[in-house]
Amino acid sequence: MTQKVTITIDGNSTELPVLEATEGTNVVDVRGLIKEGVFTYDPGFLSTASCDSTVTYIDGDAGILTYRGYPIDQLAQQSNHLEVCYLLLNGELPTQSEYDAFEASIKDNQNIDKTFQKIFNGFTQGAHPMAMVGSAISGLAALYHEETDITNSDDRMKTAHRLIAMIPTIAAMAYKHGKGGAFVDPDPSLGYAENFLNMCFGEAGKPSTVSPTIAAAMDRIFLLHADHEQNASTSTVRMAGSTDCNPYAAISAGISALWGPAHGGANEAVLLMLNEIGDESRVAEYVAKAKDKDDPFKLMGFGHRVYKNFDPRATVMQESCDAVFDELGVEDPLLKVARQLEKIAREDEYFIERKLYPNIDFYSGITLKAVGIPTELFTVIFTLGRMPGWITHWNEMLSAPYKIARPRQLYLGEKKRDYSSIGSR
Repeated sequence: MTQKVTITIDGNSTELPVLEATEGTNVVDVRGLIKEGVFTYDPGFLSTASCDSTVTYIDGDAGILTYRGYPIDQLAQQSNHLEVCYLLLNGELPTQSEYDAFEASIKDNQNIDKTFQKIFNGFTQGAHPMAMVGSAISGLAALYHEETDITNSDDRMKTAHRLIAMIPTIAAMAYKHGKGGAFVDPDPSLGYAENFLNMCFGEAGKPSTVSPTIAAAMDRIFLLHADHEQNASTSTVRMAGSTDCNPYAAISAGISALWGPAHGGANEAVLLMLNEIGDESRVAEYVAKAKDKDDPFKLMGFGHRVYKNFDPRATVMQESCDAVFDELGVEDPLLKVARQLEKIAREDEYFIERKLYPNIDFYSGITLKAVGIPTELFTVIFTLGRMPGWITHWNEMLSAPYKIARPRQLYLGEKKRDYSSIGSR
């Protein structure tokens, strides 16, 4: 039996259907309110379902995250990023032959047009790599505009493969340009994560020296960031895409949203915090500052807006973090600070009561630091990982009837008034 909610406004009642979710919270369809001349008010859309989706499910209270129904911990421990890309795009895990064909398609699309590479010359070496990556992705529209029909499912999938393939190359080029180094071409003999690391830190014409442990940790970072439901950047991609714009433009809009420190810049903020603390001898001092409600200092990388008990991604990311530390034998003072903070957060009642557990940004941040990734590249790596999620949501939206996004507002400005000439004001 279909549930309904009745809302009465000035004596007039309107019945609103309740739409049933396969998992999680049901939603009230408020579209019927418009005939009563009323909109709903939900700043930040915290209580609003902007779409229906079959891609990712999150239960923040229970610490659950699934891609297409598969728990994130199972995927992180048993799968790899490319297989998860296929899963997100197609709805099912691939057979061996399907995986081989998908991997081949990704490798076939990794190279960037030599003339197009000159786009990086427009940026100074000190430019933030996110500015370069966002511009380059948007610029791909100039290369592929004529052959991209967003109403054609095959064209949309070709675009998806191209973006997943090219984002590591573009990200590495942004890094190399920032360092004044020569670009390293993609190597089809390497795995997805190893290839990215080799393009960043290797040299042209020389074989890869990337450690399998570090490549595996990077692949896991990509996989754990592949999608996260209707977050700010994904919603931005959907909103931009709803205008029927070129997909590269829609993805570039998502990259701009991800760049914000409140979203994709969180693991970068972890490193800035560790730098501020500086030494493990000062950890107690800064923990006290964090507990002082009148002190502006905040511990970054602890707790999560969505996950109220624990971040399911953090548990498996910690395993990779430990493996990297064991292999490298890291003695970095900032990593000692991080380890001390982690210990306190897991033992101190203040943190336990408030559920301020280390989240994925904490572990990914210190892992990237340990393997020598510069802080300014952190959000670029997040971009690389999130690409399959963005393009999957864009494709999902265009695969069914949709409307151009048009949020409403509560107007609190001046009422109608008449214009007066400048001399009479």
